[in-house]
Amino acid sequence: MKKISVLLILFTFLFSSNAFSDQPKSIGKYKSWEAFTYNGSNGKICFAQTIPLDRAPKNLKRDPSRLFVTFRKNEKIKNELSVTSGHMYKKSSVIAKSGKNEFLFFSQGNFAWLIDGEEEFNLIKTMKKASKLSVTARTSTGTETKDMYSMMGFTKAYNTARKSCA
Repeated sequence: MKKISVLLILFTFLFSSNAFSDQPKSIGKYKSWEAFTYNGSNGKICFAQTIPLDRAPKNLKRDPSRLFVTFRKNEKIKNELSVTSGHMYKKSSVIAKSGKNEFLFFSQGNFAWLIDGEEEFNLIKTMKKASKLSVTARTSTGTETKDMYSMMGFTKAYNTARKSCA
């Protein structure tokens, strides 16, 4: 639960315009991905993020979608994958897919995470090789959404964020 609370605070901060004077600092832009650092109350946080190339359905009103890989040095958290599709999720309805590889996320509110480190490692390995990754989910009211992410620049952004919190 602490992990979820810290992430919700971080993401609330990222999406609010002037919530704090200390904003995340970009440490590299690599095609579709960007790496950031942020000095939070629990120490340094590093992450890589991207936005989708395409979102469906087009007529559904929702907040921005993002895909993240986060590192929190002081908490010894590495390779934490999370996603927001810009809406409240129906429980356990989030699936990331690239080719034949499929990964099930658990959801809480409007964020979703992989269940364990092994799955995170496997998805990161897939993302490094892939050109695209789709994230399919259901809203709390049952509408299916699909976000298509480019993996171009992922490896460089991932390595930059990882090394910044090593």
